[in-house]
Amino acid sequence: MDLSYQVVDVFTRTALEGNPLAVFTDAQALDAPTMQRIARELNLAETAFLLPSTREGCAVRVRIFTPAKEMIFAGHPTIGSAYVARESGFVDRDAMEFVLDELVGPVPIRIESNTDPLLWLRTPPISKGNRFESAQCARAVGLQPEDLLPGIPCEVWTAGNPILFVAVRDEATVDRAEPDTAALRALYAGEAEPLCTFVFAPVAAGAYSRMFAPELGVVEDPATGSATGPLAAYMIEYGLAPTTAGGARFISEQGVKIGRRSELHIRLIGERGKDGIEVGGYVAPITRATMTLPGRQ
Repeated sequence: MDLSYQVVDVFTRTALEGNPLAVFTDAQALDAPTMQRIARELNLAETAFLLPSTREGCAVRVRIFTPAKEMIFAGHPTIGSAYVARESGFVDRDAMEFVLDELVGPVPIRIESNTDPLLWLRTPPISKGNRFESAQCARAVGLQPEDLLPGIPCEVWTAGNPILFVAVRDEATVDRAEPDTAALRALYAGEAEPLCTFVFAPVAAGAYSRMFAPELGVVEDPATGSATGPLAAYMIEYGLAPTTAGGARFISEQGVKIGRRSELHIRLIGERGKDGIEVGGYVAPITRATMTLPGRQ
């Protein structure tokens, strides 16, 4: 069985930066265990599979896998899959709005300009979770308690994937972070599912960020769209969001430390994002390829 797929770099205009994503454009013959094995084989942060949607109002169904598990929602696979769906004819090339069907539910997509399109996803509902002791969080990412921003709690926020946010003093401190997998596992022992750890510093343009998810098979993620809506909500909650131009649009810069610079655009809908948060990015196409599997899966 021959399976066509594309690799795109997401949250960048520049090839070989951003976050790479494989998108299989005809996955109807695949079951979930085979999708998981393919994701493990390619060993990217995520691999996406496009299927027909049976959900009313949705254009395409998207299933998303890390090398270790299926995700109910993820940002760069959503943006990358939306791009591939338009380029491959699954969605009308001139469509400026459509909806993807993901395990988290319908995810609205908006296209800003048909030339060099900036693609936006509407972040699913955001909620706040547990708060963790700051000194323990600092140690789990190889930092000292004094490296963290004073008075800002280490908290879990989620839009489908729970993220622990650790706010630090500056960009150099973000780059010094070195996660301790055993310490993170101990920190999260009481949680219902593994957490991603997001270390960031507020900067004039928005945030300078890194994200670690060793329990999901992702040592460090170059760009984490599913964390970016919650990041914006967290920054607003604790007065860390930029206020220039009303603070309605800003950027999370991620992946610099590992040579995969990514720009994740943030747009607040309504005052302080009360009517929603969009996360946007550009996409750079890289590869068209075919995977051959023995027999019918």
